[in-house]
Amino acid sequence: MAVVPSDIDLIATHAPKQRGAVATYIRRHPTIVVGGVLLGLMIAMAIFAPYLHTVDPLALAPAKRLKWPTAEYWFGTDMLGRDLFSRTIYGARVSLTVGISVAILSTGLGLFIGLVTGFNRAVDAIVMRIMDGLMSIPSVLIAIALMALTRASLQNVIFAITVAEVPRVTRLVRSVVLTLREQPYVEAAFASGTTQIRTMWRHIVPNTLPPLLVQGTFIAAGAMITEAILSFIGAGTPPTIPSWGNIMAEDRAVFLVAYYIVLFPGIFLSLTVLGINLLGDGLRDALDPRLARRL
Repeated sequence: MAVVPSDIDLIATHAPKQRGAVATYIRRHPTIVVGGVLLGLMIAMAIFAPYLHTVDPLALAPAKRLKWPTAEYWFGTDMLGRDLFSRTIYGARVSLTVGISVAILSTGLGLFIGLVTGFNRAVDAIVMRIMDGLMSIPSVLIAIALMALTRASLQNVIFAITVAEVPRVTRLVRSVVLTLREQPYVEAAFASGTTQIRTMWRHIVPNTLPPLLVQGTFIAAGAMITEAILSFIGAGTPPTIPSWGNIMAEDRAVFLVAYYIVLFPGIFLSLTVLGINLLGDGLRDALDPRLARRL
């Protein structure tokens, strides 16, 4: 008489295999795990900010100004008596919004422009000269110039940083397209009568996604630093929006007597950028077949 294994037996059998697979993945890609955990914690902190023992980050309390960290004020208070812990937690929303938005917009625009310039030589000659000109100027200076022409707002900061990052993505995608369009399977697709758009969608775009994904992580990290720089010099988000750059900028005058005001947002910004960079490095190692063979 045949014995049919129960669900419990099947779960018990597969559980060690699953644990072994997870352990193997962590051992092979530790930077992805560490970076993903750091970034995940920061995203969770930003999402659940109202439930993390925070108060209104804009609430003023002049009588409690410049209080050092205590059990009541975990990160202390600033020059206007605002709770620094709450402002730092809510500041994660601004930095992550800027980083993720700029990464998505710049990679999307760069992918489109790179595909067009990679297949059209006439457009390539004109567009890439414009991109070369933009790349010759530091991205921070481009962002500052664009912010000087507009009013301070979160949307304008995202727009300014996106414009500065698009040329780098475009050049990356264009270089990949120029290599792929000479491959035999692409030439065979054209020879069989496949349209250019269908060929790009089926054969070119999937092969540009791995390097584009890695580039997107580094763009997100760079955008967060650029946003902090813009806010620090007064050309970024308005003071009414608690961002890490604004927090450090508003209270840098009292750094010598209350250095904790700059310390805590600086630590959170560094940890977030570190997590994104680790994630990008891990994805590069995992998606590069030449590096994957060595792991």
